[in-house]
Amino acid sequence: MCGIVAFYDPKINDKQKVIGKMMATIKHRGPSSDGFYTNDEVALGFRRLSIIDLRGGAQPIYNEDHTRSVLFNGEIYNYKFLRKELIEAGHIFTTKADTEVLLHGYEEWGMDGLLKRVRGMFAFIIWDENNKTLYGARDFFGIKPLYYSNQDDHFLVGSELKSFLEFPKFKRKLNAKAVKPYLMNQYNDLEETFFKGVYRFPAGHWFEYKAGRMKIHQYWDAEYKENSLSFEETIKKIDEDLRETIDLYRNADVKVGAFLSEGVDSSYLTTLLNPDNVFSIKFDDSTYDESVKAQILAKHNGWNFFSGKVNADEAMRDFPEMQYHMDEPDANPSIIPLWYLCKLARKHVTVALSGEGADELFAGYVNYGMHTHNDFIKVFTSKLQKLPKRSQYKLAHKIKKLPHFLGKVHIYTNLAKPSEFYVGQSVIYDMDYPTIFTSKDANSILQKQYQNDLTVNGIYQKDFKKVKNVDRVKQMQYIDLHHFMLNDIEQKADKISMAHSLELRVPYLDKRIAELANTIPTKYLVNKYDTKYALRKAAEKVLPDEWAKRPKLGFPTPIKQWLKEERFYKQVRNLFTEEFVNNIFDQKKIVKLLDQNYQGDGSHRRQIWTIYTFLVWYKLFFIDYENTVEKYQRVQPEVDSLIKQGRLL
Repeated sequence: MCGIVAFYDPKINDKQKVIGKMMATIKHRGPSSDGFYTNDEVALGFRRLSIIDLRGGAQPIYNEDHTRSVLFNGEIYNYKFLRKELIEAGHIFTTKADTEVLLHGYEEWGMDGLLKRVRGMFAFIIWDENNKTLYGARDFFGIKPLYYSNQDDHFLVGSELKSFLEFPKFKRKLNAKAVKPYLMNQYNDLEETFFKGVYRFPAGHWFEYKAGRMKIHQYWDAEYKENSLSFEETIKKIDEDLRETIDLYRNADVKVGAFLSEGVDSSYLTTLLNPDNVFSIKFDDSTYDESVKAQILAKHNGWNFFSGKVNADEAMRDFPEMQYHMDEPDANPSIIPLWYLCKLARKHVTVALSGEGADELFAGYVNYGMHTHNDFIKVFTSKLQKLPKRSQYKLAHKIKKLPHFLGKVHIYTNLAKPSEFYVGQSVIYDMDYPTIFTSKDANSILQKQYQNDLTVNGIYQKDFKKVKNVDRVKQMQYIDLHHFMLNDIEQKADKISMAHSLELRVPYLDKRIAELANTIPTKYLVNKYDTKYALRKAAEKVLPDEWAKRPKLGFPTPIKQWLKEERFYKQVRNLFTEEFVNNIFDQKKIVKLLDQNYQGDGSHRRQIWTIYTFLVWYKLFFIDYENTVEKYQRVQPEVDSLIKQGRLL
């Protein structure tokens, strides 16, 4: 696990100095060592966190005649099989690292052939001196981040946006179009980032860049074609494939642990991994505590259990640093417990396994059609679903116009076209977790230049067209995989873990697991019994019955309670009333919203937190950037302590 950055610009003479400054911004991703390569056209920079071949895996790595070089961030889990095949084909390896199979694999099979063979999480760059071309790729799901900017006769590409800010020709300008979608989603869901002219490179794609021209190619996407396996065969296949995957994911020359909550996702994979060390987190407020049940499972299996506690004052103090590492504002409150969980784990291990991806692949969200626990409503709805599609759609339109009644949301969402109503996680039909901003409400609090006609559902339409011929649940899974998972969940998992120089591995987001999950009949995933039903039944093979049946909790964070406390209310209000805020927001309106939330029932907390997060981020990168860099461009203290003790690895 590492950090990479590169640029193409023949006009820059002292490329080593420039790439050095860019590498310094991502030293937290790789405190073990660094490396670079420059020539008249390009500069490649690398920061390393040693995981495999600790002594010999330094990058860039070159081919036999030094005409090609590679930078790599991630893990190739099947690299031993590929390495053997490439050696038999005549390639000479100089390291035992997984990185080198990418370089020789490119030489042997080309980019398409290589990417068809690998299993892993990755963002990598290859410079080919023979044809003066820069190649790069991002993994199937976008687990590892990759950004690029192609403008003004130079090309930038790298793991984190902050490295671009040190490029001498880069213009730090806010992308005004991104503000409103962020307010509706709690994260930026556009291809262009919050920095004008900088884009996220798409998952499942590779590029070639030569002399100012960039071509992007797709090599993988989720496909849905139901298999003919019985339910029992499906359960067996899930268990077999997860066991095989986790056996690959345990490979490392350093200690591997696991994040453990009380939920089925992490409990299942941790039990299959059977690590020495597991980690859990809780809050001061005992209402938000998954660690008790996690500890019971750890004791049952003989694992060393480490638990940490999130202190509210520390969380509010450290929150700006979290947003600095995210590169773009992300108001998902689960960033906070994840920050302290990674901080805790890094004191004991270098690699940790986590359960991201299970809900998107195995249909774990209630939004996929489980908006009620009433058995009568479930049965009644299932009978309505036997009507012809056209009749279901007509009935859904009529139901939508009716006054609220028990079961309305469940019936409507199980009959209507998802392309007409689905907005992912931005609206959750639960008053304990209210909506963020509607399109109208977002426009109402923004200054005119930030207003636009974008809607969450509208942003999804391009992807809905790709899956219009599959069933409702799989359509929604596809949308979440390409939006919520890609631009929120995976971003925070990577950025927050790497802020602590910790490699986070996510076995559910393995290509083999995904290709199995995408063929499972929907009736085995979501039915009258539960969401994520097939995975839960597979987990029963190794978990106590209670664990497999637990409902999804996520990473509940007591934002509601914090915003009702006077000291935090004042902290947020002080930021809301700063002079720069009125350039973007209708300042009077957002202060009024904050006051109403504090004095009332706290129902505006998601809106408040989303605005607050953006302002924290904006102040870091556009108001006080020099102080931001001085304060947060560092290796975390717990990692620095390990370095000084000689225990980094």
